Amino acid sequence: MILSAYERIIARRYLLPGKGEAFIFLVASISLLAVTLGVAALIIVMSVMNGFRAELFDKIVGINGHAVIQGYNGELANWRPILEATRKTPGVTSAIPLIEQPLMATHAGRVEGVLLRGMALNDVNNNNLIRSNIREGHLNELKAGSNNVIIGIRLAEQLGIHAGDDISLISPAGQTTPFGTVPRIVSYRVAAIFEVGVYDYDKAFVIMPLSDAQTLLMMNDTVGIIEIKTNNADRVGQILDPLKDRVANVGVLQDWRNMNASLFQALSVERVVMFWILALIILVAAFNILSSLIMLVRAKNRDIAILRTMGASRIAMLKIFMAVGLAIGSLGTLAGVILAFVILYFRQPLVNAIQYFSGQNLWDPSIRIITELPARVDLIEVIGIIALSIGSSFLFTLYPAWKAASTDPVEVLRYE
Repeated sequence: MILSAYERIIARRYLLPGKGEAFIFLVASISLLAVTLGVAALIIVMSVMNGFRAELFDKIVGINGHAVIQGYNGELANWRPILEATRKTPGVTSAIPLIEQPLMATHAGRVEGVLLRGMALNDVNNNNLIRSNIREGHLNELKAGSNNVIIGIRLAEQLGIHAGDDISLISPAGQTTPFGTVPRIVSYRVAAIFEVGVYDYDKAFVIMPLSDAQTLLMMNDTVGIIEIKTNNADRVGQILDPLKDRVANVGVLQDWRNMNASLFQALSVERVVMFWILALIILVAAFNILSSLIMLVRAKNRDIAILRTMGASRIAMLKIFMAVGLAIGSLGTLAGVILAFVILYFRQPLVNAIQYFSGQNLWDPSIRIITELPARVDLIEVIGIIALSIGSSFLFTLYPAWKAASTDPVEVLRYE
């Protein structure tokens, strides 16, 4: 919308408070503030939801892969040919054998439930999520037969363990006696403590070399799981279809969608609902623009009539009042985008500050799953929010602008 010089002057004049127009200016300012807060809230919430889903997915996949082949009764018989066939499947980028077994762990009189994970040393060292998040100790001390393990940081906090301390694992698979099975209690040295950022993993995982796990659980040369990663998480079902018949007799093939279906479905539904709820804030702000423009048109009836008698066209009046409404909407949108990016950039310090002053734990990782507040900005989504805001402002300026353009100067000046 191109304005002539005099149209720009008049539009700028109407944006600023005039004598006796303080209330109209106040309503317009509230409209601008409402647009700012609505746009900022929508961008922040959608970015946090995107970040939460992406962070959770990256870390779940980083630990559990895109799919797993899990043996019946926790043991995968004749697993080597299956592993080889999996690695040769088109689209599969990695397949590693694992052992996962829930056990009990003790240290200094404290007891916690843990999830023992046995992994080949190469697979541990190649796992970037573990390797890049060692908080204490040294990963290179984890060696087969060294009696060393690595554990999650939350488990270390619960048991009061530091790198170099001992942890005892209690396995129900023990020696059989006339009085029943005696659980095995084996002591290990904690070589390193890691933090992957998912509370349930950091609180439960005890990782040791695969051969040591087989010895502890008396599994001989068997494993429990083959973890699979593919080159496309969304097509994991199609990629692994050729393996279903091969593993049907020995185990179950599950992908990340089956294992975490309820969680990701809930996140998806919540994301859509939050978008539409917060979009209502922008629509309410647009209604405020509508009301402020209607009041402005009523207050400027005489000015409009004089301008019309001086030769201003109906189109000029339409453009002037549309420009005023769009200016309020556009300035509010721009301020909202800037505010959103500032808050997102300083999101964790802000959460920490609010927690400090309020004394409340706003981001409890035991409830929120993720250790820190995540965010991931989607540029397409931001553009959509900007379009929604400016588009709503444009639509709500049409009626008052049309009323201003429809003003009959003869009728107005007759009674003035």
